[in-house]
Amino acid sequence: MKAENKIREEICFAGESLFKRGYTVGSSGNISARLDDGWLITPTDACLGNLDPERIAKVNHQGEWVNGDKPSKTLKLHQGIYQNNPQAHCVTHTHSTNLVLLTLCGVWSSEAILPPITPYQIMKVGKIPLINYHRPGAQAVADIVATLANQVRGVMLERLGPVIWGDSVSHASFILEELEETAKLWLKAERKVSPLPDEAIKELCAVFGCRW
Repeated sequence: MKAENKIREEICFAGESLFKRGYTVGSSGNISARLDDGWLITPTDACLGNLDPERIAKVNHQGEWVNGDKPSKTLKLHQGIYQNNPQAHCVTHTHSTNLVLLTLCGVWSSEAILPPITPYQIMKVGKIPLINYHRPGAQAVADIVATLANQVRGVMLERLGPVIWGDSVSHASFILEELEETAKLWLKAERKVSPLPDEAIKELCAVFGCRW
């Protein structure tokens, strides 16, 4: 129970941090975390900037609501990631401004929404594919993302925002932040920045054990 309480607190801390810095607004976005006996997930229509640890929803491995407030409508999306990637211990979804704007203006490609323009983007994030628009909570999105869960660190939902997974609550937040910052840089440069050369990308992958 101690471990679960600590994770509840970590979710609240991450949610408040992301909210205060404008990564999400109002009651948008959600965060979940893996437990030995299921998952925790922020409640439906909850504000990430004002979460209560005791009210975070808990579901079992079958996705059945155990306690806390009603789980987010994106539960199936989170569940599919956990079931298909044993290394995923947190899933974070926000409506980050620059990333959503990127999908409105046009992404680099459907396989990678941004070109590889910074070393930390390559090392910490990798390729993030675009998922074409579906309504929030659509089962079709959960099905698509489940097939990608073990191949990438996240996806970008067109007009909605990024869904990122990592090995802890803080790790998923760090990946999301790096991705949002890279989108900001590329948009500020009017999408005219050249990607890093292939040799530079290969060197980063070899030295830091990442993949692009």
